Amino acid sequence: MPIASLSRVDLNLLVALQVLFEEQNVTRAAERLFITQPAMSKTLQRLRGLFDDPLFIRSGRRLVPTPRALELEARLPDVLGELSEIIEGGEFDPKTDAGTIHLATPEFIAVQLAPTLTWELSGEAPNLSLAVSSGLEDSEEEMERGQLDFVLGVERKLSEDYVSTRLGGFSPAVWMRKGHPLADDELTLDRMLEYPFIQYFLLLTERVSPDAESRFDKTLAAMGRKRHKALVTDQLMTALNALNNSDCLMLSTVDDLKMETAFYEIVRKPYPPELEAERFIPVVLTQHRRTLKSPMHIWFKDKLLDVVERVRNTQRRGQLFSEPVAGFGHHPGNQ
Repeated sequence: MPIASLSRVDLNLLVALQVLFEEQNVTRAAERLFITQPAMSKTLQRLRGLFDDPLFIRSGRRLVPTPRALELEARLPDVLGELSEIIEGGEFDPKTDAGTIHLATPEFIAVQLAPTLTWELSGEAPNLSLAVSSGLEDSEEEMERGQLDFVLGVERKLSEDYVSTRLGGFSPAVWMRKGHPLADDELTLDRMLEYPFIQYFLLLTERVSPDAESRFDKTLAAMGRKRHKALVTDQLMTALNALNNSDCLMLSTVDDLKMETAFYEIVRKPYPPELEAERFIPVVLTQHRRTLKSPMHIWFKDKLLDVVERVRNTQRRGQLFSEPVAGFGHHPGNQ
């Protein structure tokens, strides 16, 4: 609708329409809006003219919505909610306000944050839902469209439309089962490459294939070396079970998935010094600038940052995010 036409629309009509949807009765709708029944009937006539549709058909004392009205009923609450937020710009009350936060993050991060975050959200914001996924391939477009609120992952170069907050990073490690021939020996690149590898796809978005090159593969290629991949998978439990029951190696980080030690006796060894790999890759929380002033997003971001800091402080022997000075290597998704 052009601006000139929209300017002639009485927004109170939309409020009245929402009440009619809820009450399905002209008299009760009039009582809720503190107007007379004839005035409410006149409002309904104006609504019918505005949308060029009967909107409601009387059935006894009940108003039955038309197909056009059902379309409006599905969209109207969001429209009124956005108008209210534009006009009032109110604060987010976690005890009463409802909403959904969509967060995309790699699984090895989510499994360490989600338990604490879910527990605290259920107590502090009982009507707030958290939707967590590991799909990062279209994250920028989804944040721009409003389908995704935050991305927690490896820092990337983005346009000025996105704002990132650094949370630290990870230290590199070579994973193997307890009792592996290399578990008690000094690790060298030559000895590493004698054994097959498990490549766990976590952030790589192409189809799972041994031909997909990770940063580690590219580092080896630059040194004139190559590894053999016995298993490539995007299934975490499959990768860990295979690692625990073979002499394969897997590249990951020192600190992540400490909770899995209850089921898998994994030995983590630092990269050999001759391997010229990155020593720190920052982890950041990214959001689109459209959410910067949203009270709900501000509240959730503060909560998430607080949980990250507390998890880090309470798990110093297997902390979630190392400080930048500690260094960071390739996490599973890049291996």
